[in-house]
Amino acid sequence: MALSVVDGHAAGLVSTAEALTTRLPRTLGLLDAGKVGGFGAMKVAAATAWLSDEDARAVDAVLEGRLPDRNSDQIRKAASHAAMMADRDGASRRTERNRSGRRLTVRHGDTGVASIEVEDGPVEKVAAAYTRIDREARALRASGETRTLDQLRADVALDLLLGGQGGKTERSEVFLYMDLNTYLGLNDDPAEMAGHGHIPASLAREIAGGPNTVLRRIITDPLSGQVLDLGRDRYRPTAGLGEFVRVRDRECRRPGCHRVAQACDLDHSLPWQSAATPPIPSSSICVAVTIV
Repeated sequence: MALSVVDGHAAGLVSTAEALTTRLPRTLGLLDAGKVGGFGAMKVAAATAWLSDEDARAVDAVLEGRLPDRNSDQIRKAASHAAMMADRDGASRRTERNRSGRRLTVRHGDTGVASIEVEDGPVEKVAAAYTRIDREARALRASGETRTLDQLRADVALDLLLGGQGGKTERSEVFLYMDLNTYLGLNDDPAEMAGHGHIPASLAREIAGGPNTVLRRIITDPLSGQVLDLGRDRYRPTAGLGEFVRVRDRECRRPGCHRVAQACDLDHSLPWQSAATPPIPSSSICVAVTIV
């Protein structure tokens, strides 16, 4: 009552304070030193809430050098990855339990508006759905629509739900990264989904091997992380260098931006027209990056 916050936020503050003073002493030290903000500390507490006290302290030690100078989303991803590495079996069980709780909710507002949300939906389907909606909204915008992209995304999504076409009728794809040993089941290292973050190995293998998946496998070297194979089971062939750069970069290269690379433009990290810049062969991608 004194802070004038709602119950859910109050509960988050209390649980974060309890975790920092019992299980996350190093994160608390970073908070005291001003190297991590309160919102970032809440992200660490939430990401490690399901761990045992012993595993939480181990994750806390691992994160001590990784959290300073990171924004809250980077902190969330780093903490989630460290938590998965600390208890891989537990991460798989937790993921399975959370995915079973998916639901559709409606929230009615004033002045003739309402919101509809798919809560805790399978990340691969949600990401693919957003990719399709965003692509079709951008196509409409490019064709001369005066509505904003946000308005177009909302209109396209509702049109599709109500049985309309919404624009183009292509399938969408998202990008899932795992090393070869994880794909083969030889280890349980977390995989990464572009734009979302890390997911347990068991879920990654389930998604990659699904008979009706809209995903395309991208297998990486377990040591270097370099792309070894781009799966060809997809709805259109590779588009060359531009696609390879987006596959390689995963997300926007601008610090703090986590837009998936497939929704970004292409640019150079060095001015290509500069006299000091050596000619770049067409097969080279060393200076090509994705930007918003």
